Amino acid sequence: MIRPWISLVLPICVVSSISLQASDPLYEIEQTVATQGFDGKTCWVHARAGAIPPHRAGNESDLPLVVMTLQKLDIRGSDVFFGIHTMRSDDLGATWSTPVEHPNFARQPFSWKGQDGLEITVCDFYPRWHRASGTLLGTGHTVIYENGPVKKERPRETPYSVYDVKKNDWSPWQSLKMPDEPKFVNAGAGCVQRFDLDDGTILLPIYYKEPSATQTSVTVVHCSFDGEKMHYLKHGSELTVPVDRGLGEPSLTRWKGRFFLTLRNDQSGYVSVGDDGLHFSDPIPWCFDDGENLGNYNTQQHWVTHSDALFLVYTRRGANNDHVFRHRAPLFIARIDPETLRVIRSSEQILVPEHGARLGNFGVTDVNENETWVTAAEWMQAPGRKYSDPSSLIARGANNRIWVSKIKWKSPNQLAK
Repeated sequence: MIRPWISLVLPICVVSSISLQASDPLYEIEQTVATQGFDGKTCWVHARAGAIPPHRAGNESDLPLVVMTLQKLDIRGSDVFFGIHTMRSDDLGATWSTPVEHPNFARQPFSWKGQDGLEITVCDFYPRWHRASGTLLGTGHTVIYENGPVKKERPRETPYSVYDVKKNDWSPWQSLKMPDEPKFVNAGAGCVQRFDLDDGTILLPIYYKEPSATQTSVTVVHCSFDGEKMHYLKHGSELTVPVDRGLGEPSLTRWKGRFFLTLRNDQSGYVSVGDDGLHFSDPIPWCFDDGENLGNYNTQQHWVTHSDALFLVYTRRGANNDHVFRHRAPLFIARIDPETLRVIRSSEQILVPEHGARLGNFGVTDVNENETWVTAAEWMQAPGRKYSDPSSLIARGANNRIWVSKIKWKSPNQLAK
C-alpha cells in the first residue's frame, strides 16, 4: 500500500466574478491525491471509481471498498490508450494500492470489412455498483487503432465487465448487442453515468451514428442485467442538435422522481429532462441562472445527486484558464435549479484545482451516505500543436495527479426516489 495523502489548501484566485469563498450548507470539500508522478511519455487518464458496500461481494469490511479504474495514454498521439488498470482503497481513500494491469483489457487484433491488422481495446470505462445483482459493473466503449492512430471510420460498441473482488480482476469484456441498424454500428457508452432502476434493470445512456456520419445522437437504452449478461430491451428518445458533431457523452440521474440528462456538444453543454428515463424534452444549452451561457463546451459534465439538491460538475470558460486545453480545468460544482434547468451561479465552487493540465475526463462515485467522490486525472498533453511537450503543464505544477475530491455531506446523502 502507498500513502498518498497530501494536505492541500484551496487556491485563492479570481474566477470570473464568482467568489471562491462560497460554501454550501449541505457539504464540505476535501481534496486528496491518490497517486502522482509523470514519466514524460505516458500518463494516467480516465480515473473513475465504483464503491462496493460493506459486507457485500467479497467486501467483509465495515467500510466500502472503492475500486478505481484508469488507463495509460501515450502523449505522442490522440486518444492512444492502453489496457485498463485498477487501484483500490479499503480505508475511505487514506491509502491506495498501486495500479494493477488486467490482461482482459489488453489490445486485441481486430478486423472489419475484410481489413486486418487493426487493434481494439476498451476505454472511457465507468464502474458502478449494481445493487440488484450485487456486482460492480463497468461500461465504456471500444476504440480501434490502425497502424498507431485511431481509425477514422470505424464501428464502436458498448463493452461491459464485472469485477471479481477476490481476484482483483475484471471478467473478459462482452459487448451489448444493439438492434441490427446502420445507426447503431458506431454506438457506445463512453464516459456515461448510468441509472439503475429498483427492479434491477438499467438505464444506460449511449451516443451513436453510422460510421461515415459526422453527427452523433444520444438515446437511453433500457437493459436487463443478471450479474453476468446485459441485454438490450428498448431505447427511448433520439436526441441531437444541428451543431458541429451533435451530442455525445450523456450522463443520467434521477431526482425527485424526474430524470435529468446532461450532454456534450462542441459549442455548449446541453441538458434535457424526462419523466420515465427514456423519453426526454428537446435539449437546451446549459446556462447560469442570470441567463449567461455556462461556458462548458466540447467536454463532459456529470451529476452529483443528494436528497436535498441536485448538482452539476463541469468545466467552463472564464476562469482565468485560457492556457488549459478546451478550458478543461478546474472542475466546478454548483447546484441546479430543477425547474428552470439552470446552474445557480452563487453556489459555484472549485471542486478540483487547476495546475495547467486538463481534468475533463472524470467520474463521480457515491461512496456511502456521507461521502460522494469526484475522481480526475491530470491529463499531461499540452494545448496546441506541441501537445506531446508537457513542459508548460509541468511549469504550472501538473504531475499527473489522480485527484480524489471528497464531497462530505452534512446531512445523509440519500438518493431521492
